[in-house]
Amino acid sequence: MRLTQFEKYKVSYQGGYFHIYSRGNNKQNIFLEDADYLKYLEKLREYKEKHNISIICYCLMPNHIHLLLCQNSEASISKFMASLHTSYSMNFNWKYNKVGHVFQGRFKQKEVNKDDYLLQVSFYIHFNPIKDGLVKKIEDYKWSSYSDYIGLRDGTLCDKELILMGGTSKDYRKNIEERLKEELIKDVLFKDVP
Repeated sequence: MRLTQFEKYKVSYQGGYFHIYSRGNNKQNIFLEDADYLKYLEKLREYKEKHNISIICYCLMPNHIHLLLCQNSEASISKFMASLHTSYSMNFNWKYNKVGHVFQGRFKQKEVNKDDYLLQVSFYIHFNPIKDGLVKKIEDYKWSSYSDYIGLRDGTLCDKELILMGGTSKDYRKNIEERLKEELIKDVLFKDVP
């Protein structure tokens, strides 16, 4: 079987979990105002349905994004990301009267193949706004799924059951707060992640 241009460089498979990250071209901001974040979330919802992808968690930073995804069918994550970023880029360029790339190169992905890493990756993704100094408390950052996980917002974009693993929002919050205190969120697994 011949691979499409979207599938040549990215390996994904049905049932696979992947940490996806992508940065703005030349490290420029990809979200200039709240409406841009909302548009990206709208596109995320639209294309997750079209490509049968589960979104486990996300964090949209001013100049990059983090997604934890599950591929639920044979349709590839590469096609999902290409559709999502092409659509968002066209909207962004039209809105701001720009041309060219919004995202720097192809998205990056790391397979998450152990259940304990899923939880760790979700912590890492939700921790980004603190790491970059945007907020002092994770729940104060509105462009991540953390508020959904701890019950402050009733979002329907993410499939939270896998991370909560039968626990409650309160359990997740307590767990992440303990890990933050103990400084267990390390960059070891994510050396080349923005």
